[in-house]
Amino acid sequence: MRYDSAPHTQFYAVDSSEGNWNTARDERPNLANKIRNKEGYFPVPPVDSLQDLRNEMCLVMESVGVPVERQHHEVATAGQAEIDMKFDTLVGMADKLMMYKYVVKNVAWRHGKVVTFMPKPIYGDNGSGMHVHQSLWKKGAPLFFDARGYAQLSEMARFYIGGLLLHAPAILAFAAPTTNSYRRLVPGFEAPVNLVFSARNRSAAIRIPMYSDKPHTKRVEFRPPDPSCNPYLAFSAMLLAGLDGIARRIDPSAHGMGPLDKNIYDLSEAEYAEIRSVPGSLVEALGALDQDRAFLTAGGVFSDDLIDDYLSYKMAREVDEVRLRPTPHEFYLYFDV
Repeated sequence: MRYDSAPHTQFYAVDSSEGNWNTARDERPNLANKIRNKEGYFPVPPVDSLQDLRNEMCLVMESVGVPVERQHHEVATAGQAEIDMKFDTLVGMADKLMMYKYVVKNVAWRHGKVVTFMPKPIYGDNGSGMHVHQSLWKKGAPLFFDARGYAQLSEMARFYIGGLLLHAPAILAFAAPTTNSYRRLVPGFEAPVNLVFSARNRSAAIRIPMYSDKPHTKRVEFRPPDPSCNPYLAFSAMLLAGLDGIARRIDPSAHGMGPLDKNIYDLSEAEYAEIRSVPGSLVEALGALDQDRAFLTAGGVFSDDLIDDYLSYKMAREVDEVRLRPTPHEFYLYFDV
């Protein structure tokens, strides 16, 4: 990874031994097995050259108290990977996410590799999200399961989904909190940009996993977040939105937010126009947070001062700093005007 940001220069360069742009490079020898764009889900070794490295990451995570459920190569070229952790309480999971990132980066460094959790480091291939699986329990019993409901969801789960979807634009100010986050949240590339829920559509903001019919596995998967977030803020915002949905009995179906089991890409323009979308930029997400904050301040979990300071910092230190700078592609497009 190489990059620079100065008044007279802006550039970055990403390289990977798996990158599809390296098929012609003489690596003495060239070991080939480069992964084409969108074809990384998921090959076996030797095409997947990182199986052993991911295994080592998992073993180290387990050794420091972070249980791992599975790992595999992901869709994008150049070594995109997924490692899934076992569920825990809200604060416990946020702690484990911080440990996860620390372990993964250091194991990679030990092997001469570098890891980024940027949502969209490479143009033209899938970005890296952080699908957050959520469920409520009481006295050891799961509350989201009902064998008679759509996708075996209870009424409480549907109201929770309603809160998540209704408040999603504001949530994303914390859960997709970088300008780079919105390079990922665009239609296509399996991006979860549509504010609906579904048991099938990967472009739906909320997917209901259907791997098992056991009550303890019933959960909702909120897909727009990415790993650039502060998990303590992002997870809290998601939970408060869901609880607001339950308190106000927000039925997503009554607000046109699903369930949607059709292929979204087969919808007519008129049908698609009726589906709400996630914000198209960090500026839009911050604006949504500014306007929709009452669910966060309920019970004093967030304060208006915290939200105001957060909005001020993100606008001044990130949004404005990015939009004031020319990009390399602008030189490609406009230098010869």
